[in-house]
Amino acid sequence: MSNDLARYDDPASLSTDVPPHAPGRHASGQHASAGAGPAAGRAGGGLFDPGQLLASFPDAVRKLDPRLMARSPVMFVVLVGSVLTTVFAVMDPGNWFGWAIAAWLWLTTLFANLAEAVAEGRGKAQADSLRKARTGTVARRLTGTDEERVPGTDLRVGDLVVCEAGDIVPGDGDVVEGVASVDESAITGESAPVIRESGGDRSAVTGGTKVLSDRIVIRITTKPGETFIDRMIGLVEGAARQRTPNEIALNILLASLTVVFLLAVVTLQPFAVHAGAEQSVIVLTALLVCLIPTTIGALLSAIGIAGMDRLVQRNVLAMSGRAVEAAGDVSTLLLDKTGTITLGNRQAAGFTPVPGVTEAALADAARLSSLADETPEGRSVVALARERYGLREQHEGDLAHAEWVVFTARTRMSGVDVGGRSVRKGASASVTAWVRERGGTVPPDAQVLTDRIAQAGGTPLLVALEDAEGARVLGVVHLKDVVKDGMRERFEELRRMGIRTVMITGDNPLTAKAIADEAGVDDFLAEATPEDKMALIKREQAGGRLVAMTGDGTNDAPALAQADVGVAMNTGTSAAKEAGNMVDLDSDPTKLIEIVGIGKQLLITRGALTTFSIANDVAKYFAIIPAMFAVVYPGLDKLNIMGLASPESAILSAVVFNALIIIAMVPLALRGVRYRPMSADRMLRRNLGLYGLGGLVAPFVGIKLIDLLISTIPGIG
Repeated sequence: MSNDLARYDDPASLSTDVPPHAPGRHASGQHASAGAGPAAGRAGGGLFDPGQLLASFPDAVRKLDPRLMARSPVMFVVLVGSVLTTVFAVMDPGNWFGWAIAAWLWLTTLFANLAEAVAEGRGKAQADSLRKARTGTVARRLTGTDEERVPGTDLRVGDLVVCEAGDIVPGDGDVVEGVASVDESAITGESAPVIRESGGDRSAVTGGTKVLSDRIVIRITTKPGETFIDRMIGLVEGAARQRTPNEIALNILLASLTVVFLLAVVTLQPFAVHAGAEQSVIVLTALLVCLIPTTIGALLSAIGIAGMDRLVQRNVLAMSGRAVEAAGDVSTLLLDKTGTITLGNRQAAGFTPVPGVTEAALADAARLSSLADETPEGRSVVALARERYGLREQHEGDLAHAEWVVFTARTRMSGVDVGGRSVRKGASASVTAWVRERGGTVPPDAQVLTDRIAQAGGTPLLVALEDAEGARVLGVVHLKDVVKDGMRERFEELRRMGIRTVMITGDNPLTAKAIADEAGVDDFLAEATPEDKMALIKREQAGGRLVAMTGDGTNDAPALAQADVGVAMNTGTSAAKEAGNMVDLDSDPTKLIEIVGIGKQLLITRGALTTFSIANDVAKYFAIIPAMFAVVYPGLDKLNIMGLASPESAILSAVVFNALIIIAMVPLALRGVRYRPMSADRMLRRNLGLYGLGGLVAPFVGIKLIDLLISTIPGIG
């Protein structure tokens, strides 16, 4: 985020009391979505909703393409085994056992594909709604001083286009001239219009949105087919999802285990022949499929897709799965103070003059210097002076020749030069330097007042005047900000998660410390500049920590690009959205805390199901190995601790369970394992107990129940 005293862009508190002569005057409304984006409005039944399963089934069948199956080594082996057992079943059509094994191996493959198809299908409804917004439009492109109408697909990066009330924005870009009200409901789901204007952090517009009022000139920043909506469609459908490093590493581990078990099963046949218990290819294939980690192999892709889908449901778009995983490993969280930790709309609460100056004189000077300040804080100073002292704006003639000093991030102050007087109001350091440059002095009382306000958690703004008597400080304006309810508890929760929180603010160190202590953050960075943020991120990363931050302005772009998880606000500039690897459609900075939780949930879900998958293979040893060799080695019958009815029933029961457990685990893969803040060792013990022990016990129970059912079928038991 930009500095607190360098970004005043909350239009909710913009007063209409600013006189028409003040620069940059405009009316505006605020986008205050509460997660009502396209995902929020998506109706979805339960996982086993017949309509959803039916819609996903054709995709599951199409995924049987060997070229697609080869992406998962585990499931590719199952596919080859399905084909192999089918061939041998056809060669011996009277062998019911061969047909049963072949059928259940095909179901195992199909269930794995169905899990991925259902996960992908959860985003298709949203993609369909986004496609409706991606309509072909005619753009009014500027060529010099003339306009020409061209198809939106002909626009190129750098083109300037004009949009007026009723026009559809033809492509992604930044407003370079004018201010307008824009309907972004097609993107965010929020019906309230938002203000887009040139020269600020709220200049980005998205293709497919509608201009409701006024006239703006837009500079196109993306090529046709690469717009924000196009990327959203690809992301929510899963088409643009790339495998993450952790996912790739786990795939390599699963492939390695598959190779190990394949070699073990292949070398088992010579020993079986030597023992006089030669095994059929169908039995060996069933053994291989049951021993390799098919459960996690089948669900791995669905877990990743579901993790990104959970973000989409909260109106956050992750530009890569790597960002979601990184969010789960974040150890340092950089949070802007204003609007994130505090309510953000700091309001003027009082005027405290230095000795020898009346409060009314201070209020009048503060009001005059704030007429050029378009920030909510500046507007609140004007409003307080009017309400408390009845001060009104001068007539147009009084300020006709005024030279306005507009608030900027560099100067950090605003003011006006008029009638031989110069008035300034702003950050203490900036105004103090301004007074001293003009030969004036700052009385010690001014420093005492600023320290007192800062220690109370407020923000002091110095007001100074230069006239015939010289430059001098008149007093201090007290700005108040309020820490949001529940922030201390949320930071305590993050602390239990092992995450260090750092508050970033443009306030002076005393103010920053007061707010940090009240909110309960671990550290703070005061009077922060874009360079300071970048340096802080690099220091944290040099210590081996992953860093997450939010931002919305062009000056946030370098830090967003440097951070491991950079969440750009949708209301921000195109530069910020391009630099970040996530975009929050609701533009809610506090959502970064939720994103971290979702990332951790993804990693925990993957780890829990991997543990479960490997553990549940143990029971299959006790089912299949005795069935294969108990005839020649009667002593192995002691390993038949489940008391399975027959060798055929035992092997078939293991294969059936292997298939059914996949479909049974799909809801958990899509919903995710619930994350609870706790220490790493405690979490490890909990997951090993629940999913390790559970994965060990469940197959014994499941295989036994299936065996009891199968043994009741005539000719099998």
